[in-house]
Amino acid sequence: MLSPLSTAPALPDLNAMCHVWRAGELGSASLATVDTGYAALNQVLPGGGWPQGALVEVLQPQAGLHEWGLLAPALAAVQAAAPAQLMVLVGAPWLPFGPALGARQINMQRILCVHSQGPALLWATREALQCADVAAVLAWLPDARSAHLRRLQIAAHAHNKLLFVFRPLRAQLESSPAPLRLLLEGVMSEQGNLQLHVLKRRGPPLAAPLLLATRPARLSALLAASRERVRRQREEAAPMLLPSLVSLPVTSPQSPIHALLDRIAHLDHH
Repeated sequence: MLSPLSTAPALPDLNAMCHVWRAGELGSASLATVDTGYAALNQVLPGGGWPQGALVEVLQPQAGLHEWGLLAPALAAVQAAAPAQLMVLVGAPWLPFGPALGARQINMQRILCVHSQGPALLWATREALQCADVAAVLAWLPDARSAHLRRLQIAAHAHNKLLFVFRPLRAQLESSPAPLRLLLEGVMSEQGNLQLHVLKRRGPPLAAPLLLATRPARLSALLAASRERVRRQREEAAPMLLPSLVSLPVTSPQSPIHALLDRIAHLDHH
């Protein structure tokens, strides 16, 4: 005789499965991550930091402007954790400035720069990712295509390397296999100097860009002191010139108000 149909097995609780990602939520840490050094940025990245073993694509208007400010804290931490390993720069637009990076706790003696052009840049990037003595690879690849980036993503994942690829803004309209895609813009603000747009991440779109202060603390203090000095000079200059404003017509080139405006403009430039 046939036995009665048994009840269907209960489905597993998806909420209790840590490796299941729901598209409406920020991705969990399926890969190891590295602290970015910026608490606000950590909060919007899956896993709370830069993904290790994945491609991070960074777009910006001009190469060489904001990379080090964004990545220096994480790279310094990686070097401190593995001082014998190398950091490889492929196709960097400028030679890194040693004193500035040294002030950010980056060991210049463990940086290897590779200069080349065209397809050789891609080859050098893949070779660096496969090297056991390399902890992180930074590659400037303005002409890379989606297929090229896919191979780099596979290599970074296979060898568990930090990989940052820098590309121009025109690449924003192209498809990309990068799990994390950012756009950087410099800004002039007392709250920060770098505006960061998260174009792609494992999670919902970010409602607004982040404003980060990436300057070293000592440099920020010097700039703040300079702004305060200019403000005081401006306040001291105004009482000295204002009493004589009525001596000449405002429309005269020799009018004190023109002299006042010229002096204020001079202070703004300094």
